[in-house]
Amino acid sequence: MSLMKSHLTLLFTTLATTLATTLLSQPTVFGLENQMVKMRDGVELATDIHLPKGEGPWPCVLARTPYNKRRLQGQAKDFVEAGYAYIAQDCRGKFRSKGKYNPFLTDHHDGHDAVEWVAAQDWSNGRVGMAGASALGVTSNLAATQRPPHLVCAFVAVAGSSARRVTVYNGGVYRKELNDGWLTAQGAKFAIDMTMENPPGNDFWDWREIGDFYEKIDIPIFNVGGWYDIFAQGTIDNFVGIQSRGRGLAAGNQRVVMGPWAHGLMGGRSKYPEANPGEYLSTKLQIRWFDRWLKNERNGTDREPRVTYYVMGALESPGAPGNEWREAPSWPPISRPRSLFLHPKLALADSPPSSASADAETTSITYEYDPKNTARTIGGHNLIQGGRGPLDQRKVGKRDDYFRFRTEPLEHALEIGGRVSCQLFVESDAPDTDFVAKLVDVYPDGYEALVLDGIIRARYREGLEREVFLEKGKVVPVTIDLWSTAYAFNKGHRIALHVTSSNDPKYDPNPNTGKPQRSDDETRIATNRVHFSEKYPSRILLPVVKDHRTAEPVKGAPK
Repeated sequence: MSLMKSHLTLLFTTLATTLATTLLSQPTVFGLENQMVKMRDGVELATDIHLPKGEGPWPCVLARTPYNKRRLQGQAKDFVEAGYAYIAQDCRGKFRSKGKYNPFLTDHHDGHDAVEWVAAQDWSNGRVGMAGASALGVTSNLAATQRPPHLVCAFVAVAGSSARRVTVYNGGVYRKELNDGWLTAQGAKFAIDMTMENPPGNDFWDWREIGDFYEKIDIPIFNVGGWYDIFAQGTIDNFVGIQSRGRGLAAGNQRVVMGPWAHGLMGGRSKYPEANPGEYLSTKLQIRWFDRWLKNERNGTDREPRVTYYVMGALESPGAPGNEWREAPSWPPISRPRSLFLHPKLALADSPPSSASADAETTSITYEYDPKNTARTIGGHNLIQGGRGPLDQRKVGKRDDYFRFRTEPLEHALEIGGRVSCQLFVESDAPDTDFVAKLVDVYPDGYEALVLDGIIRARYREGLEREVFLEKGKVVPVTIDLWSTAYAFNKGHRIALHVTSSNDPKYDPNPNTGKPQRSDDETRIATNRVHFSEKYPSRILLPVVKDHRTAEPVKGAPK
């Protein structure tokens, strides 16, 4: 465990751009700079080659970035001193590279071609790894889907798995805060219009579906993610998918670390020590990974657990459960599903409401959702706006379209680990609308710490491939994916499920018209209803690792 902890202190946990800015002041490393490398279509990409002193050839580490390759000189220095050639390349159309910048559209092919160019150089021994965080991690993943013959391994941090389910859309809803903000900052606002023309079910997104390539990926990848990172579920999906379905050395040789981090500084009451962004600047953990796979050093990485994850909890309460690192051979940990059902008077309980109280006024909530008066985003998996992490949901305010269902105070701690979902029975007088669910830890003093949130666009309730519009007066089930976590609710806290129909600006508000997204400015007010009864047992499903009623771990779960 001590070895694991020493490695974890080296992990990076903030934006790649923050890292890049910090490293800009590092000295230039000996090497050949600003080489123009030709891609398969003839477009030349600006590439810096940093070489160790002495005689080669050397194993190589490649990083491809839209944030300016010159900002990677600090990492280059570390890798060169460790005996690697370090190659940094500006993505197509960025900084000194030629061609048109279209975010990630050609990075799968460009990444393949860059790997093979590196492998063919006199200073290369033909063994290439890729490394990077955020956008740099995305370019690494995309390259891996093309199976460049000389790509041996990768180290990928905070990067997504799916455009249509994680990065661009979630639950069929456009992630406005993340994509509008990032694309605008990158000078690629045209890509927003392109996205609006391609809803999540379109085959346009096939090239960014890493999951469709799991069976083809054949390299070990070290994945690093954060529970409040914008790509949190994507990091887990990539690890699980490639670990079980990858080919060659990929299967069984994946690693993942999930920490109490966000894509940048985290806010809220919980200030986890491991969330210090300054700790992620070191490249020592990456170099150790590359030493194993590029230099074939038997340095113990094969004997280490495949999964390392942090269980979050209430930091300010002495003796509170969680707040510790765990190791496991796989993800998710062994758990038992537990349903908490919605009840009248905004209660959550272990069994559905009885048929004794069957009138619609007590077994449903009805509210008007106005796209021009949305519930604002407070915390969670955000990039720019709304803060990040377990922020206090009381700041959402008291609204007629926002409902807080809560359990009684817990008699014992409850630890969950894995994916959380919410099943609601709903209806609306609009042809399409959204439903939002949040898992919240309510402290004894009333603080509402956001743990997870999710959304579903009703038209996609039967899958992204087909649109099924709502019929007035017809009750339908919807399932909301809240993603995954590892979290311990302390004794005396309450578990809450917040239900509403907007979370703005994280998600693009539904205009309720049923028209294609952002096709015009028309909106309408939707009258939405969520049912909870014996007939319509709306609930949230929790993967329980330790049951508060017995205070004992689920059989086989980590203690």
